[in-house]
Amino acid sequence: MIRAIRLLLLLLIATGTASAQTCATKPIPRDTSYTPYSAWVKIKKHYPNVTPVKPELPKGVKAEYNVVYATLPNTPYGKRDLHLDLFRPEKKGKYPAVILVFGGGWRSGSKEAQVPMAQQIAAKGYVTAAVGYRLSPEALYPAAVYDIKAAIRYLRANARKYDIDPDRIAISGSSAGGQLAALVGMTGDMKKFEGNEGNNQVSSKVQAIIDMDGILDFTTPAESAKDKIPGKRSAGAYWFGATLKEDRAKWVEASPMIYAGKDTPPMLFINSAQPRFHAGRDSVISVLDKYHIYTNVHTIPNSVHSFWQVHPWFDQTVKYMVTFLDKTLKKQ
Repeated sequence: MIRAIRLLLLLLIATGTASAQTCATKPIPRDTSYTPYSAWVKIKKHYPNVTPVKPELPKGVKAEYNVVYATLPNTPYGKRDLHLDLFRPEKKGKYPAVILVFGGGWRSGSKEAQVPMAQQIAAKGYVTAAVGYRLSPEALYPAAVYDIKAAIRYLRANARKYDIDPDRIAISGSSAGGQLAALVGMTGDMKKFEGNEGNNQVSSKVQAIIDMDGILDFTTPAESAKDKIPGKRSAGAYWFGATLKEDRAKWVEASPMIYAGKDTPPMLFINSAQPRFHAGRDSVISVLDKYHIYTNVHTIPNSVHSFWQVHPWFDQTVKYMVTFLDKTLKKQ
């Protein structure tokens, strides 16, 4: 009898342990291959005089880190909070806002990469937010688009709390973040890109877009080239869950250039000297010119992709951004 009870207890313990393991939340998969440090290491091989960009909170700017802008209750990884880092002038006011989107091939990177830029722009009279979003190892397209639009809606819904003028919001992004910034900014309140992550009664429209080396045309051969090499896979294929050949419609749908039109906000393009990252830019500009929508282009001579991650190009980039933002968002 005693032996039977012991066996029953052992069975219950084993069953409970297995059940707990089954129900345990899986860790969110991360790809940490692209960071500001890794970008600097790569760049300095060819440009030994560049120095890494580091966070530095300017005088007169206050910060709030890891603000939760949306909570996803049921993901494969459990309850999922999405965060942003917020910077704003200490002096009370009603400031234009800028959302900054990091890059990393839609697969790697983090919001911390945009913090130095967000800090410096905040010092010029803006509320800035470096936004985190889900990457392809965690969630495929269009999850990142839903996340970023949710961040815009959150900031607009909380405009009074954060000293934001809800009618003057811009979005900026670099590399994959530039593509996302352009797609989010050019699709306005288009329902299929909104998602359902909170504050859906509020608009996700922006009034200006800055694209740093973010492609606007996914169908350019350079973006899918790796998919033709056995054993290789492009960043786009990882993000879409399919190659261009397997699902061309999805690659086209995510190309910001197809949404250029009379309702597109003013756009600034800051580009490296690498032609691959200009894909679709000139086509978009030709459409916006037709509607007399303001655009500007700065191509930094002899520069590499990820130029915004190092000095002296970082300072030049911030200057271009602030000049454009002052022209398009600040009340004259």
